[in-house]
Amino acid sequence: MKYYLTTPIYYVNAAPHIGHAYTTIAADTISRFKTMQGYDVVLTTGTDEHGQKIERSAEAAGKTPQELTDIVSEEFRKQWEVLGLKIDRFQRTTSPQHADVVRDLFTRCLEKGYIYKGSYTGQYCVSDELYVNDAKPGDPCPECGRITETVTEENYFFKLSDFTEKIIQFHEANPEFLQPDTRRNEVLAFLRQGLNDLSISRTTIKWGIPLPVEGNHVFYVWFDALTTYKSAVEGQQLDGEPLWPADLHLIGKEILRFHAIFWPAFLMAAEYPLPKRIYAHGWLLFENEKMSKSKGNLVRATPIVNLIGTDALRYFLLREVVFGKDGSFSYDAVIQRYNADLANGLGNLASRTLAMIKQYRDGVIPGPADYEIGETITRYVDAFEKFDFSHGLEVIWAFISWADGYIVEQAPWKLAKNPDAQKRLDETLYTAAETLRIVTALVYPVIPQSAAKIWAQLGMTQPIESVRLADLKWGQLPVGQKIGEVTGIFPRLDLKTTVEKLWELEAAEKERQAALLGKAKVPIQPIAETIGIDDFGKVDLRVGMVKSAEAVKNADKLLHLKIDIGEAQPRTIVAGIAKAYKPEDLIGRKVVIVANLAPRKLKGIESQGMIVAASLEGGSPVLAGFLENIEIGARLK
Repeated sequence: MKYYLTTPIYYVNAAPHIGHAYTTIAADTISRFKTMQGYDVVLTTGTDEHGQKIERSAEAAGKTPQELTDIVSEEFRKQWEVLGLKIDRFQRTTSPQHADVVRDLFTRCLEKGYIYKGSYTGQYCVSDELYVNDAKPGDPCPECGRITETVTEENYFFKLSDFTEKIIQFHEANPEFLQPDTRRNEVLAFLRQGLNDLSISRTTIKWGIPLPVEGNHVFYVWFDALTTYKSAVEGQQLDGEPLWPADLHLIGKEILRFHAIFWPAFLMAAEYPLPKRIYAHGWLLFENEKMSKSKGNLVRATPIVNLIGTDALRYFLLREVVFGKDGSFSYDAVIQRYNADLANGLGNLASRTLAMIKQYRDGVIPGPADYEIGETITRYVDAFEKFDFSHGLEVIWAFISWADGYIVEQAPWKLAKNPDAQKRLDETLYTAAETLRIVTALVYPVIPQSAAKIWAQLGMTQPIESVRLADLKWGQLPVGQKIGEVTGIFPRLDLKTTVEKLWELEAAEKERQAALLGKAKVPIQPIAETIGIDDFGKVDLRVGMVKSAEAVKNADKLLHLKIDIGEAQPRTIVAGIAKAYKPEDLIGRKVVIVANLAPRKLKGIESQGMIVAASLEGGSPVLAGFLENIEIGARLK
């Protein structure tokens, strides 16, 4: 049986960080688990390399788009090698073979009447690669809060509006298609508002795949990128079965709509099979904020791998964070979980069990002993089938805890001194060793390198990767088998010194990546069209004081502000500055607002103007302010 799963196709405007590693480690774990279930697994990842952001990033780095994408794509390849991940297909969107599949999808949709030529004049957010249909010039993007750009261009459009009811019916008829359930509910709520047709081409950029109908259009990023899942295995079979459709798309929740709405619509239009399942996990939060390039709070995986090993990172991410929900990340938490579960838990069980067999039985497995473990394996499999890795590992560690208690209760160090208790000693040592064997097999998908080492120390000759869960039963550890050389797998770590060293390595890795990408200058948005003094005079800029500030519900980038500009009542302003400023730090601050901007609604709140801030491409907004004291309500001229 084949099992084809994919990670997101990672965008190359930044080098890989721990957020990328999180998704790909989870995919690798699923791949190993499904292999243990008897599936022939193919895991695809890759890099998304087209679009305006890449053009601008390349220009800022003093490189061509192709040079930049070559460098960053190779960084992703190397990262997966450093992490020891088993990647079967690595697909780049700059591959000629990928371009052929994108054009095929377009042609099929065009022939079936789902694509038409039109024009677009409106606001566009470069950062999110997003058209903001209801925005006006000068309005911020509702997703990131950056000021949108006005674009006018000829486009090809996909009739996404034709698929509103079809996709609603599909999700309702196939509740397992999109998980967790909270994500499916979000998508259904969005769909019930109705879908607008989608621009799928651009003429204002050159860095993209040309459309097959005319040369001045290139494909818009999502029509291009999503097709990677199919192009990576186009025409390929496994065991006589086509690899497409995918059995699982594993994604982060921030790209949920593209995968759960756009992608199914494209495939439906072309009459291609849909993927069988999409699972959208949560974010890794650092100091309670999502890691992102714009906030500069990214953490890289390489320092952890180089200092304490990839398995420490894998275990932490899958045990500490409930998959599907947001979870906190910190170096302190990684080390504490490592010491508690790996060093004191599995590592301690392995070292004490094998050391006693070496000491009391000259390194030969004694026994046997009977025990029933069916419920443990069943509960573990049930959890991993649902991608509830944290609970599955909790089940295994409960088994480890039982074994530790059993050893203490039986006290083999006492039995060894009693000539009449040798059979009981044999049974005790066998029970501990067989528990270790089963635990090691079960944790292999999560910590494969460490599991392979323990497996070898047990003297097992069957490769651990060939173990199948259906065959894993108590009593398969051969009596009389000679164990291997016993060495510690998880030495305890000093929290303070290890965390300090990790931060040093993180700083060095950040500098290495910056040098690699040639971050010599920051991209600056082009100067807008020249205006006359009369045009400038139409903009009424006023000094205001922030009277209150609070987060906007279900919008992690927006703040709801009340700003006094000398009128009878404070103005309501919705601003995309929540990632840069805490609400409590804004109270009493003097700011500049555009007072005569037409009101518009953001997340259901009418914003009566716009706060003035500055930011470079990819940077955080900085509010305009004053060095001298200035009266509230004063007009800027």
